[in-house]
Amino acid sequence: MCIGIPMQVEVPGDMQALCRPRGGQAVEIDMRLLDPVPAGGWVLTHRGLAREALDAEDARLIADALDAALLAAEGDNVDHLFADLLGREPELPAHLRKA
Repeated sequence: MCIGIPMQVEVPGDMQALCRPRGGQAVEIDMRLLDPVPAGGWVLTHRGLAREALDAEDARLIADALDAALLAAEGDNVDHLFADLLGREPELPAHLRKA
């Protein structure tokens, strides 16, 4: 399984960009697979390579899920990271629902 880390672009560049994960240290990321991403934009990274441009909301949701995995591994409560899912019935995706 691959885990992508959302990072915010601090110093953009065509080949490399300085990017920072939420709460982490800035690192150089290879940007050659993407169109230019401006400063403040978000990218999904894996092993030092930007794989996909993200909007801020998707970056937040992915970062929350990664935080939840770490908290759950330590036995901590993760409900605050999934407040949008609490208090409602789960729904199947449209392609799995009966016609």
